[in-house]
Amino acid sequence: MDFFYPNYTNDMWRIFGLCFFDDKMYFVDEEHKTFRQKKIELLLKEHGIGIYDTATAVVRTQGTAADKDLEVVEPTDLEALLERIPHCVAIVTTGEKATSVFCEHFAVKAPKVGSFTEFSFGSRVLRLYRMPSSSRAYPMKVERKAAYYQPMFDEIVK
Repeated sequence: MDFFYPNYTNDMWRIFGLCFFDDKMYFVDEEHKTFRQKKIELLLKEHGIGIYDTATAVVRTQGTAADKDLEVVEPTDLEALLERIPHCVAIVTTGEKATSVFCEHFAVKAPKVGSFTEFSFGSRVLRLYRMPSSSRAYPMKVERKAAYYQPMFDEIVK
């Protein structure tokens, strides 16, 4: 995989398009049924947004990517990751599995969808935001999903 959320049916880059450009098709290459990776990378770098997984190895127990069918074999070393990004002020999880892995690791109570919980990491106080899944399997229109993401981006993005 060349970049995160490459599946054409996933709404993540449509959500970003709505939140940053008021255009859900901003990052969509309809002709090739893909996304404009260079534009995505430019936006992420410009705003200091990093994307990573809470697990570096998973097993799909039923052949699907549904959270309930994923078994974490090797969790990401989240502390080492956060140590490498000292200017990080917030973490955003978008799925039940990612949220539970993160919360279990840091002994943090999971926030409700659309809200955040603060937690300490070393001398920093960070926010853990819980956003709706960008999967089309999550039964919510992309515009409504973006409405959850927008206030979070307004609060934390440069």
